[in-house]
Amino acid sequence: MVDKKSPLPMYYQIEEDLKQRITNQEFKTSDMIPSERELSETFEVSRMTVRQAITNLVNEGVLYRVKGKGTFVAEEKIEQPLQGLTSFTEDMKTRGMEASSKLLTFEKMSAPLDITRKLQLNEGAEVYKIQRVRFADQKPMAVETNFLSAAMFPELDEQTVLGSLYNYIEKTQKQPIGKAHQMIEATIADENQAELLDIPVDSAILSIERHSTLADGTPFEVVRSSYRADRYKFISDIYRT
Repeated sequence: MVDKKSPLPMYYQIEEDLKQRITNQEFKTSDMIPSERELSETFEVSRMTVRQAITNLVNEGVLYRVKGKGTFVAEEKIEQPLQGLTSFTEDMKTRGMEASSKLLTFEKMSAPLDITRKLQLNEGAEVYKIQRVRFADQKPMAVETNFLSAAMFPELDEQTVLGSLYNYIEKTQKQPIGKAHQMIEATIADENQAELLDIPVDSAILSIERHSTLADGTPFEVVRSSYRADRYKFISDIYRT
């Protein structure tokens, strides 16, 4: 029930009640929650108030709607701090999830002009192009396309790229990684991305481009990723200076 004497808006109280039920596992991932009519009767409020609460939770990614069926509990999003340079494998391991990859492309090619510039290569230099679907607990999370200098990593092979590239670079090649410049923007999934990520076409995705350097400042990687926006979010602590 909502407290109609409380200064907190009724729709907010409903939101918090539903969130608590999800936390308590009364409503589990993929469960359909009661209809607007049922919730309005339960909370003794108008359907408009219930609709506002549900819409807010959908916008937060806590719930999702399926046209003609109802409203369901969404999977909890994986939080990725913007501080610290980590690999996808390391990110999943810290969350107790199993990371895996499906290799789509592994080829050596002449570097495209933009990659040549970003990796500070000579014109005509070769790079590896590596495209993988990244999974967390067997569920697709991202599509990644990496470009690495072939001269810098001449022994790189398909088996290696199914694991963690960063682990290979630092532990096998003994080249410590320094830092990266990363750009994130919102976009929508095309047909190919939607199929690989198992989401509807035009779903929201997070498009990320990262330029990484070794500890000595040498550029070694350009990676372009498409992350599922319904399963991933980036967080950051911001301090006033």
